[in-house]
Formats: sequence, structure tokens, C-alpha cells
Amino acid sequence: MPKVDKTAQERIRTLVARIERLEEERSGLTADIREVYAEAKGSGFEPKVLRQVVKLRKMKIEDRREQEMLLDTYLNALGMLESAAAE
Repeated sequence: MPKVDKTAQERIRTLVARIERLEEERSGLTADIREVYAEAKGSGFEPKVLRQVVKLRKMKIEDRREQEMLLDTYLNALGMLESAAAE
């Protein structure tokens, strides 16, 4: 096995410790987010829809518009839009 000098060993330990700490923080944040969705559900809001809203808010407006246009196109092709059902 190759030898690693003391400086590299310490750097590796520091990096691993930071990663582990961040992983713990992420786990905590994930639990907090789950609690907020549970709270929303308890207040009568639909968590699935809230997740979609959060996802859409992260998107650039052009990307969101393109996705909405494609969705409308596909739904129209399947006869799932009111305008397509009337035809």
C-alpha cells in the first residue's frame, strides 16, 4: 500500500470530517422539510402540489414556459384538455 505523508493524511481527515458533518446537516434539513410538508398536509394543502410548485419556482421562466407548452401539447394530443374535448 502506498505511503501517504502526514500533511496529506491530515487533509484527508479534515475533508472526510467536513463531508460527514455536511451529511448530518443534510439529513437534519431533509427531516425539517418533511415536517413542513406534513404541517402543510395537516393544514389541508396537498404536499405533491407544493413539491411541484417548489420545483417550478426553481426553474428559469423560459424553461418553465417551454415545459408547460409541451405538457399542453401532449395533453391536447390525448384529448385531455377542455378545448380538445369540445372539438
